[in-house]
Amino acid sequence: MTARHALIVRGGGAGYRPVDATEMFLPFLEAAGFTVRIEASADVYTDDDAMSATDLVLQCLTDSPVSDDAVSGLRRAVQRGTGLAGWHAGILDTCPGSRAYRELVGGAFVSPAVVAATADGDALRCHTVDLTSAGRRHAITAGLEDFTLRTDRPRLVADDPGEVLATTGQPGLLEGPARWSAPSPAVWTRRWDRGRVFVTTAGHSLAVLRDASVRTIIERGLLWAARSAPGRQELHTDATLVPTLWSSR
Repeated sequence: MTARHALIVRGGGAGYRPVDATEMFLPFLEAAGFTVRIEASADVYTDDDAMSATDLVLQCLTDSPVSDDAVSGLRRAVQRGTGLAGWHAGILDTCPGSRAYRELVGGAFVSPAVVAATADGDALRCHTVDLTSAGRRHAITAGLEDFTLRTDRPRLVADDPGEVLATTGQPGLLEGPARWSAPSPAVWTRRWDRGRVFVTTAGHSLAVLRDASVRTIIERGLLWAARSAPGRQELHTDATLVPTLWSSR
């Protein structure tokens, strides 16, 4: 069987441990039949030949300069069928000022993420990730139950996430007048012409990525987003679009 090609683009803020985080999923990708190339810069997105040969991009890139040309190259690649997947700030805080990038991904973290701390200064909170009706049928999340994570929850601006598989909506985590009053997307998929995009807001730390539900969602999301090899059975879904349940202010 012909191997598929995955590209891991990682780097930036050391606090998110981009190398360690992506290394957690490297054995899974290799076992799934991918050859893996690793880059530390988004400049690879400007290489049309390399991107045309890439079936899946796993991006974990924060606090690194990303040029308009790189964003355009990534959009072209996904449009032609390359899958794009990522978690937390590695995909949602990569290009804070780029409307073109946000259109591709379907949302972005507001930067900086201002989260109200507890009396002891702890900004982490326990909140529930709730599957939507679509999520209970989608191949990425089917068979899973709602689950609880102790993690941060930055403010998310949802641009057009597409198919929302899970939400989280614990209100009152943000300081100031902009407090959540409706569920926020936590896992979603979307189509970009011939390509697929998978995003989860979970992944603030290695501990969160080790959570059984989070890891399952990411592994399935990687397979769902990847371009299918000839003769390979796809990860199918019968899910339908769910109503807008969040504020995108």
